[in-house]
Amino acid sequence: MADSYDVIDVRREDGIDYVTLDRPEVRNAIDDRVIEQLTHWAETAAHDGTLRMAVLGGAGPSFCSGADLGWRSRTVDHDYEQNIHDAWALARLFVKLDTLPVPLVGRVHGAALAGGVGLVAVCDIAVATEDAVFGLTDVKFGLVPAVISPYAVAKIGSSASRHLFLTGERFSASRAYALGLVHVIAPPGGLDAAVARVAQELRSSGPRAIAATKTLIASVMDRPPASVTQLTVETIADLRVTTEAQEGIRAFLDKRSPGWVEDDRS
Repeated sequence: MADSYDVIDVRREDGIDYVTLDRPEVRNAIDDRVIEQLTHWAETAAHDGTLRMAVLGGAGPSFCSGADLGWRSRTVDHDYEQNIHDAWALARLFVKLDTLPVPLVGRVHGAALAGGVGLVAVCDIAVATEDAVFGLTDVKFGLVPAVISPYAVAKIGSSASRHLFLTGERFSASRAYALGLVHVIAPPGGLDAAVARVAQELRSSGPRAIAATKTLIASVMDRPPASVTQLTVETIADLRVTTEAQEGIRAFLDKRSPGWVEDDRS
C-alpha cells in the first residue's frame, strides 16, 4: 500500500522515516484516507527493524487543522453503528502511533487543532515553532475530544484539560511548552534544525534501550511504585545482559562511541 499513499508522504533517510501529512489545501485535515494510510504506515513501521525513528509533520502552512469538514459533512447522517466504526478506526490509529517501538518526533508549525493536538500528544518529543497555535476545539462543534483524550490528558494534566477541553480556546506554543505538550520551541526558520538536533540525540541512544524505555514508561505511569517494583527489577536485569547494553558499557569505559553510533556514521 505504501506505493499508493496519496494523502501522506513517507521518505526514508538514514534510518529515519519522515512522515508528512500531505493535504496542504485543507491544512492537512484528517479524513478516512489519512486515518487508513497513517495507520498502515504505523503498522509497517512497528515491524521494521531498520527504522530508528520517525518524524511526523505537515505540508504547507499548518501541521494539522483537525477533522476534515468535507468528511464531517459526509458523516452527518451516519447512524450509531457507523459512528462507532469511524471512531474505532481513529482510535486504532492513535494506539498504533502511541505504541511505536521507535521514537516519534513531532514537527509542528502553523495550526495544530483538535485531532492535530492528538497527533502532537502521541509524539514522544514535539518540536514546534514559536508561532504555532494549538486548540482542543471540538466543543465548538458540539463534540468532545474523546478519542484523543487519554493522550492529551496524559500530556497536559487534568486541570489544564478541564480548561482547554471545555473552552475550546486556542493557545500558544509557549503555553503548550509550559503544559508539557511541546518539548522544544524553535524560531520559524529553525524548525528543521531543531528537529535534527533531537534526532541526533536519539540516534546516540541504544535502539533496544529506547524501545524498552517506551514500554517501561507506559507500564509504570500512574501506578504506585510498589506495584511495579518487580517489573522494574526484571527490566533492568534483562537489559544488562543484552549485547547492546554490554557494548554501551564497554564503549563508555573505552571512551569511544558505541557501535550503533558508528553504524549511523558509516
